[in-house]
Amino acid sequence: MENKSQFLVNPDSDPVAIRVEGKANFKNCGGMKDFLNKMIKHGKRRFVMDFDACAGMDSTFLGVMAGTALQLRKTDPRGSLVVSHLNERNNELVHNLGLNRLLTVDDGAEVSRNDTSFLQSALISDEIQAARAVLDAHRNLVEADGDNAAKFQDVMSHCEKQLGEDT
Repeated sequence: MENKSQFLVNPDSDPVAIRVEGKANFKNCGGMKDFLNKMIKHGKRRFVMDFDACAGMDSTFLGVMAGTALQLRKTDPRGSLVVSHLNERNNELVHNLGLNRLLTVDDGAEVSRNDTSFLQSALISDEIQAARAVLDAHRNLVEADGDNAAKFQDVMSHCEKQLGEDT
């Protein structure tokens, strides 16, 4: 059986409820980033992401979360991003990259599966768009914690070369 990843959302709830199922990575985070930006543009300020069914995250998805948390800090009123039900590895990633200083890690948040609707996540297929998304996500991680610059220098350098950007 194929392990399909998907994001289930309830954009009408407060906080906006998001359930991550399967893997959250560079292949599928473009649609999530667009959704989060659209919700913030429409005045949503509180988000909870449930990772109970998440098999794993990569640094690009973590960078999208960091960018959202940074963006929510600048809103008036100030917004919040809560992540819940992280498995041991995902919790370790969030803490090792310093994201726990930008968002709230909570094991008690409940997201009802019955109150979600499907988010149609567009896969990033264009190589340039994908490189831009990966670079932006990793820049968010560096902004979240300067120590991350050394961790992701090679990834960022590769993307900058693909995009023809000089550092």
